[in-house]
Amino acid sequence: MSSNLQAGNQLGGKAALVTGGSRGIGAAIARRLAANGASVAITYVNGEEQAVAVVREIEATGGRAIAIKADNRDAVAIDKAVDDAATVFGRLDILVNSAGIWRAASIETLSLADFDETMEVNLRASFIASKAAAAHMGEGGRIISIGSNLAERATDTGLTAYSASKAALVGLTKALARDLGPRGITANVVHPGSTDTDMNPANGPHAEHQRQKMATPRFGKADDIAGMVAWLAGPEGRFITGAALTIDGGANA
Repeated sequence: MSSNLQAGNQLGGKAALVTGGSRGIGAAIARRLAANGASVAITYVNGEEQAVAVVREIEATGGRAIAIKADNRDAVAIDKAVDDAATVFGRLDILVNSAGIWRAASIETLSLADFDETMEVNLRASFIASKAAAAHMGEGGRIISIGSNLAERATDTGLTAYSASKAALVGLTKALARDLGPRGITANVVHPGSTDTDMNPANGPHAEHQRQKMATPRFGKADDIAGMVAWLAGPEGRFITGAALTIDGGANA
């Protein structure tokens, strides 16, 4: 059993939905929330086998989990995924907007279609899911979105669409915090930096370039991000809202 599956029962009785929870950071978040006692639903698009594996891993440690196929480009599917999670678990307390895409191209070559798709998946879907989830949440609800340290500093070329989508996610979150604060629901963004996943491996061709920018020159682990999300979702995160928290090894320092 990995160390992140021994975290206790801080989220006992709670129910969570993690979009894009079949792999990478999303899967680590799903496992960690389950380890902390939450029932967890995850969404996936193409990775059914990976999604099932995450569910089975959670169930093997005594947790409860389901996988729901839902494309972040499909508003109807997002709404249904939220409602299905709330129906299966009888409640919904935590939403983690983790699904996202990366389209890298300079402004000279970036297509409008790629820009629109990036906004659709990274920003619009988070609005749709947050609106749907908030309808099910009561006092103590949590909305946590996965941004990027590239929202704060565009350190390379080709980031027009991606950085814009993640920066806009901060604005959305701050506004959600204002709208939902009177109901006792918090909204925050977690900004990962370079994190060792299959999308950006620590031994990949661009890894050394990324490490050179960090105060601590190593890639983060998906569990590092999951730990912050779980803390925000738990009782100790109750007074934090409208915040953007960066976990990037000092790349933006």
